Amino acid sequence: MTRKSLILIFLVLTASSVSAGELVREFRGTSNTTTAKFTVESPWVLDWYVNGDYEQLLALDIQLVNADTGFTVGRVLHTKVQGDGVKLFYSAGTYRLRISSTLARWRLKVEQLTEEEAELYTPRRSQL
Repeated sequence: MTRKSLILIFLVLTASSVSAGELVREFRGTSNTTTAKFTVESPWVLDWYVNGDYEQLLALDIQLVNADTGFTVGRVLHTKVQGDGVKLFYSAGTYRLRISSTLARWRLKVEQLTEEEAELYTPRRSQL
């Protein structure tokens, strides 16, 4: 095998393991809600997807909430367009997600990562 072939095989194997985070919880819906509690160790990701029938009118806002105190930790996502993405977190704890949805269908996956998987995470640059 050539060196290029070995590098390509390594990259394919590495890429498949990066996307293989352990699923902690999955949430789906179309309306405003606060999710059930979930507990994660650091690092972890929120993998999100949103779409809707009325693209011009949809909106999704997600806030991370400390499940023990009820206090908002911070805004995770605010979007008015269909799409998907992943947000990386380096904070362990027990949380809930407070979701405000307008004419949107959403799917959220909370996935536990290893340190090695988190090191390979590369955020997407905004197209705006």
